[in-house]
Amino acid sequence: MKIPLSYSYRNLWQRRLTSVLTMGGIGLVVFVFAAVLMLANGLRETLVATGREDNVVVVRKSAQSEMMSAVSRESASVIASFPEVETMASGTALSSSEVSVIINLLKIGSNDMGNVTVRGVAPEGLMIRPQVRIVEGRSFQTGTSEIIVGASIHGRFQGCSIGQTLRFGGRDWTITGVFDGQKSGYDSEVWGDSDQLMQAFNRPVFSSMALRLRSVGDFDAFKARMASEPRLQQLETKREKLFFAEQSETMAAFIRILGLVITIIFSFGAVIGAMITMYASVANRTAEIGTLRALGFKRRSILSAFLFEALFLSGIGGGVGLLLSSGLQFITISTINFGSFSEVAFGFTLSPSIALNSMLFSLFMGVVGGFIPAVRASRMNIITALRST
Repeated sequence: MKIPLSYSYRNLWQRRLTSVLTMGGIGLVVFVFAAVLMLANGLRETLVATGREDNVVVVRKSAQSEMMSAVSRESASVIASFPEVETMASGTALSSSEVSVIINLLKIGSNDMGNVTVRGVAPEGLMIRPQVRIVEGRSFQTGTSEIIVGASIHGRFQGCSIGQTLRFGGRDWTITGVFDGQKSGYDSEVWGDSDQLMQAFNRPVFSSMALRLRSVGDFDAFKARMASEPRLQQLETKREKLFFAEQSETMAAFIRILGLVITIIFSFGAVIGAMITMYASVANRTAEIGTLRALGFKRRSILSAFLFEALFLSGIGGGVGLLLSSGLQFITISTINFGSFSEVAFGFTLSPSIALNSMLFSLFMGVVGGFIPAVRASRMNIITALRST
């Protein structure tokens, strides 16, 4: 015979305080576990959203970021002439030779400094990135000391409003607009004319080159053409989406490892709490267990009933922890990206896989914490249990 589920619910209700404390402990661990995964996932999705499938990035071989790369003007001209590169109606290649530098800006509400990426782009830079749109003011004019700032920069750093000026590279730069990068890494950048920025920072070469292919399937042909061109042997190309995804790997891995270590430590406390709760439940219900065994309920039924209680507590606790962690999606934070050494703003991002892993983790804690007490209950001697009445 199977023990009715109502029996387990009734016993959990009779021990409301210990049940709530156990669910709270498991919920706290699941909250931390889900938050860590959401943080790493948010960083990765922010940088992945920076790229497009039909865009490619050209950098120096072995360069870990645009800051470490160099692309000469001659190389950029050769690449722009490739037939796989999309052209405009005027015949101009849809490409942008770019320079990336880092400056320091004061954060709003404090005197802390933050590293900000300044990207010099060609006039076609906005055209090959349709996700970037001007939401306030206007774009910068080519050949002038005008700049536009990302939405995240506008909201987090001092002096980044339209009409204000920032001083870097030995000159003043006037902010003419604010752009929205659709929650991509571009939101944490400042854009200006590439030639003007190269002059200001005495850069003889570009940092990278971004371009649009005629079709997504032209990537292999474009890559092969670059490999066969003697003048481009020091360069390599990657899909833009993959290039920026790689920028997130080191930082995301660091967040996951650090967070999981903390989660494992917390989970020991939660498991011990669940185990104490279940042991106490077994001790207080010794006579009941003896009666159930005397009525003909088998050991596996006793084991299943106590294990169900542990899983029920952990499931509820995990659900509460996951629900609370989902509220973190309304929070945006910033940190130094190990790939670019500049600050990037991103949020907590919940995905179905994170929700599933969080719930499985909570159930795992319930099994670990409840299995041994459940086994003890199922192996209890009938006569000994009845004598405890």
